[in-house]
Amino acid sequence: MTSSTAASTGSDASVASGETLERVAVDFWFDPACPWAWMASRWVDEVARHRPLDVTWHLMSLAILNEDRPEHAERRPRLLRAVRLVAAAQALHGQAIVKPLYDALGTRIHPGREKDQDAIFAGALEEVGLPADFARYADSDEFDAQLRASHEDGIGRVGQDVGTPVIAVAGTAFFGPVISPAPKGEAAVALWDGVVAVASYDGFFELKRSRTRGPQFD
Repeated sequence: MTSSTAASTGSDASVASGETLERVAVDFWFDPACPWAWMASRWVDEVARHRPLDVTWHLMSLAILNEDRPEHAERRPRLLRAVRLVAAAQALHGQAIVKPLYDALGTRIHPGREKDQDAIFAGALEEVGLPADFARYADSDEFDAQLRASHEDGIGRVGQDVGTPVIAVAGTAFFGPVISPAPKGEAAVALWDGVVAVASYDGFFELKRSRTRGPQFD
C-alpha cells in the first residue's frame, strides 16, 4: 500500500450526467483522544462511500499543542500515551497501520467510553494484529521526533490558535469541521461539497459559531 490510503469510491461516485468525479487528495490530522477529531473522521469515512477520496491520516497531538500551558500539565502524560502508540506503529509498521489502529483506539475511547487506557491499548493492538507488548511504546519517547514533525506539519498549515482535527483538501488546510453528530448519506456529501467549495477560494479563512451540543456518537 502506498503512503496515501485510498478510500472506497462508493457506488455513486459519479455525477448525474455520467461524468466521473476527479479524485480528491485529503490529509487528516488527528489526536486519538480528541472526540471532535473522531466525529470528523467518521464523516470523512462516510463521504468516502460516495466521493472518490485519497485520504492520508496524520498524527497531531493535543499534548504538544498545549505544552506551554500550565493548566494542561497534569493531563499531558496521559494525553501523550495513545498518540505515541500510533506514532510507534507508523514508524515500525508503515502508514497502512495508522487508520486501522486509530479506528480501533477511537471506537473504544469515544463511542465505547472506555477509561482504562491499558485495556484500550490491549484491545486495539489485538484488533490490528500487533503484539500485546507493543503497548510499551505508549510510555516511550522513542518516536517523539516523528510525532512532533507530523504535528508541526499539520498545525503549521493553519496556525497555533486552533486544535484538532486539521483537514487539508487538495492542499488547502483548515481546522475542523467541528460537527456533532457526524452526518450520513446526502447530508455528509453536502457538507463535504461545502468544504471543497471554501477550500477552492484562497481568500477564505474562518467561519464559526459557538457549539450548542457535545459529541454525539453513533
